[in-house]
Amino acid sequence: MEASARGIKIFSGSAHEKFAKDICESLSLPLSERKIFRFSDGEIGVLLQESVRGLDTFVIQPTCDPVNENLIELLIIIDALKRASAWRINVVLPYFGYARQDRKARPREPITSKLVANLLETAGADRVVAADLHAGQIQGFFDIPVDHLTGIPLLAMHFKRILKNELKEGRVVTVSPDIGGVVRARSFAELLNCEIAIVDKRRSHDVANVSEVMNIIGEVEGKIAILVDDIVDTGGSIVHAGSALIKQGATKVYACAVHGVLSGGAVQKIDESSFEEMVFTDTIPLTGAKSTKNSSKITYLSIAPLFAEAIRRVHLEQSVSILFQPKTRRKQGELFD
Repeated sequence: MEASARGIKIFSGSAHEKFAKDICESLSLPLSERKIFRFSDGEIGVLLQESVRGLDTFVIQPTCDPVNENLIELLIIIDALKRASAWRINVVLPYFGYARQDRKARPREPITSKLVANLLETAGADRVVAADLHAGQIQGFFDIPVDHLTGIPLLAMHFKRILKNELKEGRVVTVSPDIGGVVRARSFAELLNCEIAIVDKRRSHDVANVSEVMNIIGEVEGKIAILVDDIVDTGGSIVHAGSALIKQGATKVYACAVHGVLSGGAVQKIDESSFEEMVFTDTIPLTGAKSTKNSSKITYLSIAPLFAEAIRRVHLEQSVSILFQPKTRRKQGELFD
């Protein structure tokens, strides 16, 4: 990493320390020392074991399961950095929990993504670096700069490699699993130069994580379909969509998403599904039931190099948006290959 007039320190919470280490390896920087412990009643304690006075600091912590524990831990680390006189506190959120409640769909509902944004700012965050927020408007919930990265090019390049001939023959279609994901699917389709289709589904407003596939908009018969989403939680919705595509005549179905939450029996559902392969980035740790060792169909791609480049550019006050311009992607292919 290039030298800067102001020093840099990178810290990690306990949610995904391997991801933080991969970022530091890409930047040729050490991961800074900290101690995280629990009091006897379960309260979280944090001790920074290196001086951060006047430094540009980065905290890497996805707010994934256990969501509340990881969120509170992140807030406490931010507070520790602020009280230790860090010059700037950059919060790196590979996965932003509570993002799915981003509006009032029914009376008397909370908007938790706005609440979490307020909590991060109040704790002392000066900047946020996140990937594929559930809705783009969440950036507006913050009154501090937000660098919104995306794993869509990384996922697209994977399928560009494994379906090279099929793409040339025009036998591939990108599919959005719902109306709300059309913009994401269109971006994915443009990268692969293929057509787009949409699953028109009706979601139950009474039960979370439950939806019903209603119709397929677009031509999928005789084609290889790739479902593209931002988050896969229980897996029921995307697996159901995959089955609907097969019934509509798709010859094969692949699926991908940036964030693999994979709660409950999601891994089993995916393994028993009609998918040829389910691809995620590693924004959420691949442990326990979510490990690749426990699945015959799930593949993980590392998005750590993209975050590393974003951190480098933020620290050196360089453009981050340039990472997503086509010419830049070609020049910096290692970030997406």
